[in-house]
Amino acid sequence: MSSDDRRHAPATRRNREPILEALRGCLPPAGLVLEIASGTGEHARYFAEHLPDLTWQPSDLATEALLSIEGHRDGYVGGNLLPARSLDVTSEDWPIKAADAILCVNMIHIAPWSCCLGLLAGGARVLPPGGTLVLYGPFRRGGRHIAASNAAFDESLRRQDPEWGVRDLDTIEEAAASRGLFLQEILDLPRDNNVVVFVRRA
Repeated sequence: MSSDDRRHAPATRRNREPILEALRGCLPPAGLVLEIASGTGEHARYFAEHLPDLTWQPSDLATEALLSIEGHRDGYVGGNLLPARSLDVTSEDWPIKAADAILCVNMIHIAPWSCCLGLLAGGARVLPPGGTLVLYGPFRRGGRHIAASNAAFDESLRRQDPEWGVRDLDTIEEAAASRGLFLQEILDLPRDNNVVVFVRRA
């Protein structure tokens, strides 16, 4: 891998600091954080740098994403950012069997609903009692968009792929609860996004 494999998402620089501040309040003080759909890998490196007591495990399914993650790992001097792992969120056999927390940023609205269900099922399998599943992105609330910009974004996503779209948080909450993951907190972040925290119960 080399730095030439690195990809960059413009939104990362805009959202990484607000997400980091939210994570400080909802992740455990130490342990392993499994990041699902790490994408470019920029978040993984940034969060690993700023949360040095947590070990960060990035993952993705796309080959180009895995290469980019490793490109961003190149030269990182901390020991808390692990090599990227290939992970299909819809598989019942994840390569990571246990994690203290899971983070998923901006995935479930640009993937089929089956990926959200796979994420919830996987979280129930690998998290310990009290472990947290943290989602970030735009959400509908009570079947309605919280901002006109989110409605427009939703329309553009569905034009790209009818299986994509901004998800309704009530529907996610119901699906999560059926798998032993219960809504703990909803945080409002800039640009009409939310951090949503679920906790696994015994």
